[in-house]
Parts: sequence; C-alpha cells; structure tokens
Amino acid sequence: MNKTTRGIITIVFVMFIWGSSFTVTKMVVTKAPPLTSAVIRNIIACLVLLPFYLSRRRKVQQTLPYPKLALMGVVGTTVYYLFFNIGMKYIAASTGALIEGLVPVAIAVPAALILKEQLNKRTIAGILLSVTGVILVGFVGSAQKSSNALLGSTMIVGAVCLWSTYTLLSRSLKNADTILVTTVSMFIGTVLSIPLALIEISNNGWPDISLKAWLGIIYLGVFASAVAYFLYNRALESLPAAQVGNFLNLIPVIGAIIAFIFLKDTFTWLQMAGGILVLAGIWLSSKRTQSQVSRKKKIQ
Repeated sequence: MNKTTRGIITIVFVMFIWGSSFTVTKMVVTKAPPLTSAVIRNIIACLVLLPFYLSRRRKVQQTLPYPKLALMGVVGTTVYYLFFNIGMKYIAASTGALIEGLVPVAIAVPAALILKEQLNKRTIAGILLSVTGVILVGFVGSAQKSSNALLGSTMIVGAVCLWSTYTLLSRSLKNADTILVTTVSMFIGTVLSIPLALIEISNNGWPDISLKAWLGIIYLGVFASAVAYFLYNRALESLPAAQVGNFLNLIPVIGAIIAFIFLKDTFTWLQMAGGILVLAGIWLSSKRTQSQVSRKKKIQ
C-alpha cells in the first residue's frame, strides 16, 4: 500500500467520524450550553492526545513554529467551535452536515492561489456541482425558514471558512511532526476558548448536563477531535489540500444519512437534489485522482 492509498483510506475514515459528529453535536447542544460543551470536548481531546505528545516529544527534537500553531489553534479550535456549536443549535443536523459541502471550495481556491496547487476542469466542475448542491440544501431548499435557522446556516458557513484556513495552515506544516502539530495547536486553541465558556457560565449559571450529553461530549472529544484531527493532519502529509477538500464532500452525505436514521430529519426535494449534486462532485474529484495516478504510473 503506497503513501497516497494510505492517505485516501485515512481521510475516508475521518469523514465517517466527522459525518456522525453533526448528529451527536445536535444532541449535545440541545442538552448543554454550546460554548461550555465545546470547551469540555476540547479538554477531553487534549487529555487523550497528551500521552502521545509527551512520548513523541522525547523522540522528535524538532523546533515547532509556535506562532503558526497558535493561529491554527485559534482558527481550528477556539473560533471554529464557537461558530459550529452555535450554528448547530439553530439548524437541523442534516442541514449543517450538507452545508459542509462548501468546504472544497473554501480549501481548493486558496490552495490554488497560495500553495500553487493545480485545478483542472474536472476539479472545477466538481466544486461547482458541490456548491450548487449546498445552496439548494442549506438555503434555498431548507424546510426551516426562521431567522434563527438563517443565523445557524450562516454560522456553519463561517465555520467552513475557518476550517479551510486551518487546513491550509496544516498543509504548510507537512514536514513537521503530526502529533506535535495537532496537540500543540489544539491545546492553545482550547486554553483560549476557556474564557468564552466562563462568560457563558457566568451569564447562565453552571449547566445541568445529562448523562446522554456527557456521553456525546466524550465521543466528540475522543474521536471527532483527538483521533480525527490527528488522522486528518496525517492525511495532509501525503495528499494535496485540494484533494483532501474533495474528500470532505463525503461529510455532508454521511452526516445527512446518519441524521435521517437517528434524528428522523426530513428532506425537501430540493435538498435531495442538492445531495445528488454533492455526490456527483465527489465522483468527479475521485475520477480525477485516479486519472492522475494512472498517468504517473505510465511515466514511471
């Protein structure tokens, strides 16, 4: 199994974890304050990663770019979960998942402009299909028409933009150790997010978090944050940022299916059409990758 194949398998596994996170997060934020639950989730993730970090740090004597890691922490942890959890409080899990289809655009375009990663016509077509699908799912075709739903959708779009920045920053550190980068950036982001939770608690009092919500927070902290963040950054070492962004198209599809099964979320016909367009975008990007690999083998 070559490095590229391992990267693809890794990123698909991460997509299943993150696809489930919309349903779990929706369940959590209906039972617990969004900012406080986000901080607890991230503290759990840091505790899970800490032993691996300490073990790795003894073996790898590498100077880390702390200013860039701090920026990753702010963007990918502190502000991202502020937007994500508040957004998920106001919209259905399936809608939030499907809006994530904007991620490839938010990653691929800056990657082409900043990292000089090439975009061919098939990639651009896949991106356009995905964007169209997300617009149908999250805004035009959504069954929720309240102002809070609009706010929620807008917050998730903001989270998508934040995640694209985190991805590009991580991609620029592909020569740094993955465990060190993931743990340090998450630790910084978690520490900086604690004041937000304290403000929420001071305004609303200490939350009464149910057992179900605690289990959801633990799952999000261990798997959706610690495990998935590490594997995501590891995949970025072997795959271009634009290609990883295309695989992120799996999140809305997986997330919508899980929300339909466990939360009984319903879809309008426009949302279903949008889901089909997202799948078409995934197919185009996957075919592009296979073609590139075939050409590379012929050259070799």
